[in-house]
Amino acid sequence: MLSYRHAFHAGNHADVLKHFVEMQLLHYLAQKDKPFWYIDTHAGAGCYELDKGYAAQNAEYESGIARLWDRTDMPAALADYVELVKRINPDGQMKLYPGSPLVALQVMRAQDKLRLFELHPTDAEILRENFAGYGSRVLMQTADGFGALKALLPPPPRRALVLIDPPYEEKQDYQRVVQALNEGLLRFANGIYAVWYPQLQRDDARQLPEQLKHLSVKSWLHVAITVQAPGVDGFGMHGSGMFILNPPWVLHGVLQAVMPYLSRHLGRDTQAFYTLEYHEN
Repeated sequence: MLSYRHAFHAGNHADVLKHFVEMQLLHYLAQKDKPFWYIDTHAGAGCYELDKGYAAQNAEYESGIARLWDRTDMPAALADYVELVKRINPDGQMKLYPGSPLVALQVMRAQDKLRLFELHPTDAEILRENFAGYGSRVLMQTADGFGALKALLPPPPRRALVLIDPPYEEKQDYQRVVQALNEGLLRFANGIYAVWYPQLQRDDARQLPEQLKHLSVKSWLHVAITVQAPGVDGFGMHGSGMFILNPPWVLHGVLQAVMPYLSRHLGRDTQAFYTLEYHEN
């Protein structure tokens, strides 16, 4: 099934959480001189136009990045994320929003490498255009990232962030996330794995974070934001979460400072709240 296009949702509340957390993980890896890899199993198009095309139809960014764009009272780490988005909009107008690969490229250094997978042929072609000219530093493949991940682990530098962010349009995606992590941990036990998931009124979505808590890993961190009460019709996404395996020890403290702010400013009704859990075996 290849109907999903992330451009419809670019810059929404889920992107804010996902890319903020991604940025923190990359900054942590970049603290050491040794290179690392960024592996994105569902890379999308890499960058999205907000003022035209798919993103303009639903304008989901208006309840996401737009709510932070002009604020001057943000926690420092969140302000850094907004500044990263503003750097790709040098005229000061909110016209472009970076996907996960472009967020990574903004943070990573010359010695670090990106490995990007996207199965949708149209988005894969746009991704190639957006990342042309980087040579062996950025390798892209039109492929199923779940299947391609096995061959990359462990990466040569033995340091990596693996972002798993499927569309979850197919029920099998939930099982494939768990399977990919089980297999990945066998090959690369010390890697940092970050999984994004939607909050939906379906058992698969509700059960996924609980399933991930039982993986064989030294530590995990779960952060989620619920922006509104679930719809009475049972449809629609009312929040999203990030589940990180082997998180850096500093991440929990950063999120303790940022999540109350995000919940307050991205929330749409009185049911908005955030979840933050950390466990070490």
